[in-house]
Amino acid sequence: MDLVLPYDDTVKPLPFYLAEEEWLARRFPHRDFFFIWQVEPTVIIGRNQLLDSEVNVRYCRENGIRLVRRKSGGGAVLADMNNIMFSYITSSSDVATTFSGYTSMVARSLRLLGLDASDNSRNDVLIGDRKVSGNSYYHMPGRSIVHGTMLYDFDEEMMSNALTPPSLKLRSHGVTSVRSRVTTIREQLPDLSLAEFKKHILATIPDGTDTLILSPEDVKEIEAIEREYYRPEWLAGKNPKGSLCATSRIDGVGTVTVHLMVSHGVVRDVTISGDYLETADASSVVSSRLVGIPYERDSIESVLNAADLPGLIPGLSTKDLMNIII
Repeated sequence: MDLVLPYDDTVKPLPFYLAEEEWLARRFPHRDFFFIWQVEPTVIIGRNQLLDSEVNVRYCRENGIRLVRRKSGGGAVLADMNNIMFSYITSSSDVATTFSGYTSMVARSLRLLGLDASDNSRNDVLIGDRKVSGNSYYHMPGRSIVHGTMLYDFDEEMMSNALTPPSLKLRSHGVTSVRSRVTTIREQLPDLSLAEFKKHILATIPDGTDTLILSPEDVKEIEAIEREYYRPEWLAGKNPKGSLCATSRIDGVGTVTVHLMVSHGVVRDVTISGDYLETADASSVVSSRLVGIPYERDSIESVLNAADLPGLIPGLSTKDLMNIII
């Protein structure tokens, strides 16, 4: 795994770094990469999340916090100069293997600082029983991208006001606030500066001998990809038309919400949203199979059994989705 270094020290908008991941994955199909980055205050939401359900849009716009939708699944996070973002690009195509390999490397790096760090069964890195890093996954043909946050510190007031996680999610974690779920490197190691922490990460996670330094020409190619993230329709995301809506928090999967429009006993429209991880556009696949069939348990179950749900959303069973739909 080789280290990628920026062309200069300019802090770029968050979509640039998402585009950089895609560019690296395509440009160098047989190399694994790691790089770190920081941004001005930005809320980044998962591919399948509903913006207004997860984010206080008005607060963000009034306080100069940018809003970005990424192509990976997972939940909404606030990124700023107090925390570091990690990006990992590899040729592995299995979600579980990719995550476990990456999060174990991150947890090991933290343990080298004397911290009680571990990676859990899904996509977080913990110190003790509190989250310090959340990560998400994006699959491209033959390539996988894992990216996420590392909380060196954070603005508690900004995070609490900018993010509006559903109460269902908080209850499932047995907590009453975002703050009680997380910790920071600064809280754990108050004498370790941000610069020192970044130096430690770069010295302990990349295990390759090569370093790629982006050129001005590389930056131009990345910026061409970056423009895709600014399309208004991309930020808006899915706009469910469903007249029926149900949500469930599924262990090992995340929050899954199904919006259904049913007319005269027939499914007319389906949208699935949530903070789950996926290997393909699960909402589109499920919708293409369900639209037009009767809104009946046997009909829906038969279609879902043929859809290979665990192959679309790791950990999700037909029974899980049926319990939401019916």
